[in-house]
Amino acid sequence: MKPALKPALKIAALAAGWPACDASPDCPGVTWPPYPRCAAHLDPAELARVLGDLGPGGTVDLRGTRIGEDLLARLLAATGGRLGRARFDHAVFTGPARFGGTVFAGDATFDHARFERLASFFDARFTRHVSFREARFAREFSMHGARVAGHGTFDRAHAAGDALFGDARFGQDVAFRGTEFAGFAVFDGFTVGGDAIFRGARFRRAASFRRATTGGTAGFEAARFHGGGFLSRLRAGDRLSLAGAHAAALDVDTAHCPVDLGGARVAGRLTLRLADADLDLRDAVLAGPATVTGRGGLRIVSLDRLDAAALTLDRADLSTCSLAGVRRPEALRLSGCAFAATPRGVRLQAAWPPVRWWTGRRVLADERSWRGWAPRAGEPPDPGRLAGLYERLRQAVDDDRTAADFAFGAMEMRRLASGHGTTWFALSLHWLLCGYGLRMGRAAGWLALAGAAAAMTLYASAGPDATSRPVGHPPPPYASAHHAQVPVPVPAPRGLSGISRIPVRHHPA
Repeated sequence: MKPALKPALKIAALAAGWPACDASPDCPGVTWPPYPRCAAHLDPAELARVLGDLGPGGTVDLRGTRIGEDLLARLLAATGGRLGRARFDHAVFTGPARFGGTVFAGDATFDHARFERLASFFDARFTRHVSFREARFAREFSMHGARVAGHGTFDRAHAAGDALFGDARFGQDVAFRGTEFAGFAVFDGFTVGGDAIFRGARFRRAASFRRATTGGTAGFEAARFHGGGFLSRLRAGDRLSLAGAHAAALDVDTAHCPVDLGGARVAGRLTLRLADADLDLRDAVLAGPATVTGRGGLRIVSLDRLDAAALTLDRADLSTCSLAGVRRPEALRLSGCAFAATPRGVRLQAAWPPVRWWTGRRVLADERSWRGWAPRAGEPPDPGRLAGLYERLRQAVDDDRTAADFAFGAMEMRRLASGHGTTWFALSLHWLLCGYGLRMGRAAGWLALAGAAAAMTLYASAGPDATSRPVGHPPPPYASAHHAQVPVPVPAPRGLSGISRIPVRHHPA
């Protein structure tokens, strides 16, 4: 029978990429010289001999081998819990795999390995790199407190139970591209010296990254949080990216890094608490209530094509962010936000009037771009669209002064969009006289000017005459003897007839 098995053995060995076990054509386990069989098919005496030659820090090659709990325990006992280069690719752990406290002095690979029971690397130490690419975990998988000096790779791995990475530390990059977590995923206190990449990862239940830290990028591009993602007090040295991510709910609390939610989809509640951060929400769809709170230095980079059912922006800087692309501006609530401002003082312009004195008011970045006061990132909206945008956002702000400035901006944009017809003339007169009814100081100034002009006109038309005397006053008496006496008729008292004459002296000509 053995000659008949030779072709099958050769095919199995060729497919596996290493000399496969001779004990069975279905066993892909790597052989342990000098025996042509894998460690699982060695008899007790043969296994004792090869393990005795191993020693602490020795190279371990169990690729494709079925590893039971007893075999693993004897292996760790023979090496004193210290392995050198460890190769467990395509291995099948039929019993609990307990590597707690084990030291891997060389690279450790578990690519395509299957863990049918518990897989525990609690407090394990990896002095170089570790890889679990496309590994399968039927139960819990724990790397809580593990230390990895180099890179960690978990691409396209699948964890059917809970995955515990709390307080794990990776000196360099770690990748979970396309990894699926069917149970709870806990990364609280997770620390990475380089980038932590979760691109395309799928979290079937809740995923927690509280107090996680990365020296580079924390990348969750196109990740799926079916049970919600909790990134509270997460710190990313370079940036936090959730671009294209889908989440049932999302809670993010971070500082000192850009945050990208471009194209993200959040079905439930979204809560962002950011400090000294730039936030990008372009193309995001927020179906549930969303709150973005700035704890100092929060700058909104983009809201282009944002579709939010109810979004509150609290203490955010919108001075450079265009709002014309927001799909539902009336769904925004702007509390304590900073906006751009008009230039102050006298400015010369190529339109009428050529000289204009600007008073400070809050404006949208879109108006600044349209007027040419700021560099244009794209084609700014026309004044008609800006007028409508100001009207819709006027109801969104909680500050009366900002609301008044937005009302002024709406009228100003309507005036500029009306052309040079009757509407433009009426609105221009309204603007000139009282600032659309919102600049009462201007109206008071015009009234004061009109009153001063009226007073000056009256004064000029009714000036004093030196030769005229007030009517009803008698001329002054003169005591000179040279004055002529002219009789002046005086009405007689009632009941008396006749007129008495009083002599009046006149100065001779």
